[in-house]
Amino acid sequence: MTGAVVVIPLYNEAPTVVQVLREVREAVPTADILVVDDGSTDRSAGILAVEQAGDPRLRVVTHRENQGYGQALIDGFAVALRGDYAAVVTIDCDAQHEPRQIPEFLAALAEADLVSGSRYLDPAAGGDPAPADRVAINRETVARLREVTGYDLTDAWCGFKAYRADALRRLRLTEPGYGMPLQVWVQAARLGLRMKELPVPRVYKNPTRRFWGGLDDPETRRRYYQAVLDAELAGAGRAGGRSA
Repeated sequence: MTGAVVVIPLYNEAPTVVQVLREVREAVPTADILVVDDGSTDRSAGILAVEQAGDPRLRVVTHRENQGYGQALIDGFAVALRGDYAAVVTIDCDAQHEPRQIPEFLAALAEADLVSGSRYLDPAAGGDPAPADRVAINRETVARLREVTGYDLTDAWCGFKAYRADALRRLRLTEPGYGMPLQVWVQAARLGLRMKELPVPRVYKNPTRRFWGGLDDPETRRRYYQAVLDAELAGAGRAGGRSA
């Protein structure tokens, strides 16, 4: 296997999709790109059609209706893993990640099976202040994940990740919503996958951005995350991963 594919989940990202695709191409000009349009109702589909017409490395998977952030990634992974790739990168389409870091993530796979961005690992990385409710929920979730997985984790939610394809193929992800990363952490630890975090800047262009699926209320969101984690732990038993 050779090369990498960048999987980008997208839902109503018309203002940023052209910028993100341009920056991904500049960062990894030989990588393929797979966008999963999760039922967008804005101009995203039309923009993607134009982008795809001019880029043979760009593939688009379209959900007719919104199925959730987790499901967009799960379906993107399924398509990506049918290809002959050594690595799969995920990056969000809201311009809150910096594609210029993709080569760094890919290089880190030399010593890890899963490389995850962290907005909290290095205070010197700088960036925008995180919304207080997100900081609190991340702190609580990270504390529990560190206890049950053994990973020296600082950021439970960053969508900027790189996976060795052979490691990703071993995961059995089913959660369609924002809680899907919790399945990643528990299953990766259970499988003994090596994890490494890399610092990424905090970018909050829209700190009041909605959480779809009725999760705007922080307490509702916290309960949902804990339910996903409880269910995954009940099915998996205690995990035991290691940080690279």
